[in-house]
Amino acid sequence: MHRILIVLLAFALVACGPRLRSQAEAPQVRTMTGAPSVEVVAQRFGDLDPTDWQGHPPQRHPVHGIDVSVWQGAIDFAQARANGVNFVFMKATEGGDREDPNFAQNWQAAAEAGVPRGAYHLFYHCRSAAEQARWYIDHVPRSNGALPPVLDMEWTPTSPTCRTRQPPAVVRAEAQVFLNIVAAHYVKKPILYTTLDFFHDNDMGQLNGVSFWLRSVAAPVEQNYPEQAWTFWQYSGTGQVRGISGNVDLNAFSGSKAAWAAFVQG
Repeated sequence: MHRILIVLLAFALVACGPRLRSQAEAPQVRTMTGAPSVEVVAQRFGDLDPTDWQGHPPQRHPVHGIDVSVWQGAIDFAQARANGVNFVFMKATEGGDREDPNFAQNWQAAAEAGVPRGAYHLFYHCRSAAEQARWYIDHVPRSNGALPPVLDMEWTPTSPTCRTRQPPAVVRAEAQVFLNIVAAHYVKKPILYTTLDFFHDNDMGQLNGVSFWLRSVAAPVEQNYPEQAWTFWQYSGTGQVRGISGNVDLNAFSGSKAAWAAFVQG
């Protein structure tokens, strides 16, 4: 009888012990809803049109993420997180009267998956900067753990309602108004996303009190924006990420894993 009890106890201990994970299984990241995870998961992204980075690839940076809008459709953020999406910026608003129909869904789903998330506004140069800042604030919650607010400034030649091009001094003044308003509301240093032509056309490096998120898909970011400090680098528009149908923009954070943890925790 004693021998039988010992055998049964051994089986019980094995059944309750830790399960070894197969190498084929993707890591699972579990966090409480609304609490962003600062654990960095190595990216396993694909790219339909990869760039030859000539010795300066974005992969030298450890923290990668994506930006999305309604065009990505429904997103499985848990699967995307497990495959290396360490952050997501999602479109919230544009102009002074348009909003992304998937924003609220994406904002909640990303939080539930523990993905650090932020929201961006596409600027219209034919609308008041203050009006646009208020529109953004009306739609983007001041949530604990959210990434800083983002202003997306680029030329909009295909817009059905606003193709205006203002002089550089006016563009920078508009940007500063928007950035000052959202910085005061969210109590975070805001981020300005821009493209190569827009940055140089308007000498955007003169702006103060802002972190830069720079697009550079054909050459290393340092080559296209010499001597310009940056926080995020958008390096592809043809990324392939599990959990997302179709193409998605890929981005890298400039700092180390420790710097990323500090950035997320604000």
